[in-house]
Amino acid sequence: MGVDREGNRRVKAIVFGATGMIGQGVLRECLLDPGVERVLTVGRNPTGRQHDKLHEIAHRDLLDFTTIRNELAGYNACFFCLGVTSAGMSEPAYRRVTYEITLAAARTLVEVNPAMTFIFVSGAGADSSERGRVMWARVKGAAENAILAMPFKASYVFRPAFVQPLHGISSRTPWYNALYRVFGPLFPLLSRLAPGHMLTTEEIGKAMLILARRSTLREGSRVLASRDIRAVAASATLLT
Repeated sequence: MGVDREGNRRVKAIVFGATGMIGQGVLRECLLDPGVERVLTVGRNPTGRQHDKLHEIAHRDLLDFTTIRNELAGYNACFFCLGVTSAGMSEPAYRRVTYEITLAAARTLVEVNPAMTFIFVSGAGADSSERGRVMWARVKGAAENAILAMPFKASYVFRPAFVQPLHGISSRTPWYNALYRVFGPLFPLLSRLAPGHMLTTEEIGKAMLILARRSTLREGSRVLASRDIRAVAASATLLT
């Protein structure tokens, strides 16, 4: 798939959850980045965006990728941004979306693209012990552990806390949008007061692309909190 003059891999990326808030931001950064050759989105619904390097697959059964397996081959990065709020959901229902769909996609991708970098968007407070009292945290932790144990070339977990949507991006969850309208103007102040908890959709996308370009694993933990993600994103200018 080639490398640039600095020895960084050129990226062909698959984005899951590209219609969600974080996924929209990741897709935007992929389309803007000249080092990304091709982007494939996979989800129940297309994004509706048009771009020369964008291809989309509307796939209804996210627990079975057999019918599109061949179309998923030839990519070296997957940015898995698909997720839902656990509010009002039973544990089996939340596990189906958060764990079972994630693993169904990952198992297919690691077979057809073993040299892939897979990045899973989890959340601050996820429970990697899988034994805590908080349901969503246990399920997220189980998904994290399963992804990190798979034989991808590299795999990472992102645990963002508060994420500010930029560039006209919005959440599909109404109360999230209400929260952003209230706290959005305060983001610069909050970023100075609590830099370890604040991120933007742009920073998440840039950090993912930095890690996808690397030919070796990032040093240190493969579970990145908001502060870590921001630090990776800040190095973007060094790799362009």
